[in-house]
Amino acid sequence: MKASIIIGLLTLFASSNFLQTDFYQSKREKMVKDQIKQRGISHQQTLNSMSLVPRHLFVPEEMVEYAYEDRPLSIGYGQTISQPYIVAFMTSIIDPKANFKILEIGTGSGYQAAVLSEIVDSVFTIEIVPELYESASKNLSDLGYDNIKVKHGDGFFGWTEHEPFDAIVVTAAAEYIPPPLLNQLKNGGKMIIPVGSPFMVQSLILVNKDKGKITTKNLMAVRFVPFTRTE
Repeated sequence: MKASIIIGLLTLFASSNFLQTDFYQSKREKMVKDQIKQRGISHQQTLNSMSLVPRHLFVPEEMVEYAYEDRPLSIGYGQTISQPYIVAFMTSIIDPKANFKILEIGTGSGYQAAVLSEIVDSVFTIEIVPELYESASKNLSDLGYDNIKVKHGDGFFGWTEHEPFDAIVVTAAAEYIPPPLLNQLKNGGKMIIPVGSPFMVQSLILVNKDKGKITTKNLMAVRFVPFTRTE
């Protein structure tokens, strides 16, 4: 094959990849502007992270065209990836810092963990559905998120080997706040968790721990998939 043809093909391939990257980058920027900033999220690290993380790579192939719409999407096994605004709200409300170590309960597709990992030092995330654990682990590794550790197990018990955590993010609705998670939260730390009956409207609760004392605040009504247990 002539060199000029090879160069032409490489240029076309590179141009195609650039256009695709630019296309999704534009969608992310629009998502952040229209769905997140305009609804009051001003935490700059959250906005920056959600402008970077390729949400379309965390949804099933048949859902890619909807990846940047303001709604949850099915990722199979009765689970969903939360709508962008909710991801942004839960991220910003714990006020993550660069030196934070965060525990996430409910890895799902891995998107929330990826958003957190762009801001903090380390993320530990637990997924109970084996198929989602496998796919999220591989996807996060392939995308180069090397400050995220994924575990297959029951998130109710947290991850004692790595406690205490500066913040805990729970992405499934529990009927009550799991005591082991309260124990693993550092003094001065925050937890965000939806609490309420499965398949009903739940309350998104912000938990603060100060000198061992726990306080809670009801932030908004939400709908999350149920907190799954091994029982």
